[in-house]
Amino acid sequence: MSTAIENPHLASALHKSKTKLLPLIVLMFALAMLDRSNVGFVKTFLETDAGIGAAAYALGAGIFFIGYALFEVPSNLILHKVGARVWLSRIMVSWGIVSIGMMFIRDTTSFYILRFLLGLTEAGFSPGVVLYLTYWFPNRFRSQAYGWYYLGVPIALMLGGPFTGWLLDMTPVMGLKNWQWMFLVQGVLTVAVGVFAFFWLVSRPEQAKWLSAEEKQALADEFAKEAPKGSHGHDGKSVAATFKDATVWRFVAIYFSIQMSVYGVLFYLPSKLAELMGVKVGLQVGLVSAIPWVCTLLLLPVITKLADKNHNWRQMAMAMLGCAVVGIGLATQMHSVVTFVMAITLAIIGFIIVQPLFWNLPTQYLRGRSAAAGTALIGALGNLGGFVAPNMKNWAEQTFQNDYAGLLALSLVGVVGLILLATLRHKTTPDAQMTKECLND
Repeated sequence: MSTAIENPHLASALHKSKTKLLPLIVLMFALAMLDRSNVGFVKTFLETDAGIGAAAYALGAGIFFIGYALFEVPSNLILHKVGARVWLSRIMVSWGIVSIGMMFIRDTTSFYILRFLLGLTEAGFSPGVVLYLTYWFPNRFRSQAYGWYYLGVPIALMLGGPFTGWLLDMTPVMGLKNWQWMFLVQGVLTVAVGVFAFFWLVSRPEQAKWLSAEEKQALADEFAKEAPKGSHGHDGKSVAATFKDATVWRFVAIYFSIQMSVYGVLFYLPSKLAELMGVKVGLQVGLVSAIPWVCTLLLLPVITKLADKNHNWRQMAMAMLGCAVVGIGLATQMHSVVTFVMAITLAIIGFIIVQPLFWNLPTQYLRGRSAAAGTALIGALGNLGGFVAPNMKNWAEQTFQNDYAGLLALSLVGVVGLILLATLRHKTTPDAQMTKECLND
């Protein structure tokens, strides 16, 4: 993680922070993504065993984000106050327990309730990590840190896909069906990692015993240097003032459009592949669905590092979101496994890599308590795209009687996000007034 680091103490502090914290953060996010997306692998099983049809599945898959949105802002404010070690661990253990409870789905009602509770317990995790990393990594290194964090997505779906497929293919034992074993195993893993995180994470650099006094000071000096540029009058602003800021709401709209494309594809990729391959969802589908995530895994650290080096986060984000839009659009015209996977790979590369690039923008604009509230608001309302996406996709397919109409609708939403990113401006002067726009290259 080096972008011309002149101070050896700063370089050492960043290296230690990266090696001590990021591997666990990646694992935690991988389990979060597996937890959010594994319902896509059991769509047909839930239809058979619990009578959950397409419309009910779409609502249940998306209702997760209603619970997520309700507790997002309070969760981030609590994290800012009590520290990441306690709060992120609490979040993980809570959602792991509810994930285990998913094995008891019996009908549509229990499916809705458990998905809602899953969102409620996981609320605050992703924006909490986004906020947490702002305590450890200065602006000019932050996209790389976010890039490492988002490696959890391709890792989860590259390894989780085949693992989930294997669980669904195995011979049922102990009176539990395969999909029940999937929820049980993945939930237990989440609880175990959450407990470990409580003993491993450190909330702030000044509390880290593995940083020397010189390294702590180097980090503090770096944050102090960039504070005037990034504050824009936001440091110490009230939560209410943050919620009234037009720029924050623009960030919400951008993130909403990104999440629409993410979850619109994520929830349906396994079942669509199974349909094209003419097989049931299992290990074979899991292996094929891993291909886009392998490609993303390879490109993610490269592109985020380039963005940090050139300070062109917005332009890179636009390019990646453009890839997502084009990839989703192309997928609507592909009717073979090979061409469909190629198109979806382009889409997945785009909508995953755009996210760490995007988060560098609001975290430069917001600081302190405003950062806690603002990132939570962006995450909460933006993630509602995960609720709207499967329902919009289902509506479009039913309305137009076309299996690809849903994907085309999602690509159009991505175009809106691209326009909003293109018109975003960033103020760079220390005394800039918060008026109409932020971010001027």
